[in-house]
Amino acid sequence: MTAEDTEIKFNRSLLGVDHEIGSYAVTREMIVKFAHSTGETNPLYLDDDAGRSSEYGSIIAPPTFCNMFVSGVTRPDIELEFGDVSLFAGQAIECVGAVRPGDTLFARTKLKDVYAKTGRSGKMVFQVWETSFANQDGDDVARVQESFVRRSRRPR
Repeated sequence: MTAEDTEIKFNRSLLGVDHEIGSYAVTREMIVKFAHSTGETNPLYLDDDAGRSSEYGSIIAPPTFCNMFVSGVTRPDIELEFGDVSLFAGQAIECVGAVRPGDTLFARTKLKDVYAKTGRSGKMVFQVWETSFANQDGDDVARVQESFVRRSRRPR
């Protein structure tokens, strides 16, 4: 079942519509701190000399860097008429370009899909949101796809 499934009641006008969620100035300190906090040891993320001598011309952020900006993002309410329990169901991060110190990242999110599945606990409805990040030059640098599930406390 997909968003075309008429049994799922939600605000369909939100499907595929971009919503601006903010801009983020990237500093060298942010990149290094993130690399340390995630256990990264690649010199491209930590060493200025290694970064300068690379194809990027400076250190770059690890591929999962943009993930820290989606935490706590407020998304539009899709007015889903199903279930009374909401859970985080998963995440996929796609790095499509380098993030460098001095970049400003612009983020937007959109509802990508809504679909139903039946699991051990009964019917569940999934919402899939995609948050895209572009730098100040308009170049896409990352996409973070997150899934959330709604289900009833008691199986139907």
